[in-house]
Amino acid sequence: MELRDYIDILKRRGWILIVVAVLTAVSAFFLSRLEKPMYRATVELNVEPARPDWGLSNTLKDLMRLYAANITTDKMAQKVIAREQLDMSPDTFRSKLHVKPDASTYTIRIDAEDTDPKIAMELAQATAEEFELERKQRNQDLDKRDRIYVTIRDNVRYASKIRPKPKVNAMAGGILGLLIGALIVFVLEWSEADILRKPDSVEQTLELPVLGAIPPHKTAHA
Repeated sequence: MELRDYIDILKRRGWILIVVAVLTAVSAFFLSRLEKPMYRATVELNVEPARPDWGLSNTLKDLMRLYAANITTDKMAQKVIAREQLDMSPDTFRSKLHVKPDASTYTIRIDAEDTDPKIAMELAQATAEEFELERKQRNQDLDKRDRIYVTIRDNVRYASKIRPKPKVNAMAGGILGLLIGALIVFVLEWSEADILRKPDSVEQTLELPVLGAIPPHKTAHA
């Protein structure tokens, strides 16, 4: 197909792309507005060895994954729930918590999500404080040279809204609508591929000159 053929298709079917894109964008926008807001609070823990030892630092990188796993255990969940007197089960608590260690910076990031921003902040801060306290207690049984210190880098100050995001969803819906519209146009064109719409298409296909058309292809003006 030549460029003019694609232009002709857009002239005839372009409205389908526009209508479908608008419908999907508007639908995504209003459906997002109906979604219950979700907030995320974040706190980071610094993990530092007692001495600048190469072997201890490398061991720490492996331990950080263990620390992250320990933060999301039922045992830790029960401690935080009891401490903050939260009305939730350990399973619910763990579902709201996301922990990610970063060995390159020796930090552990704790994200807590909830529909209430205050609860999200409380979960993140309390979990960080409880794990910091646990590490302090464990260090008491270790030689000072072998201790690993865990401290809170910064206390939680706010919880950011992570969803819904109507504008972002509307843009994504519009793009999806364009793709769906393009698919519809493709199917329509494919189903009518054997229809010769223009005189030059007839001449090219049949290799015969077109002497007339019923109705005429172009209206003659006196």
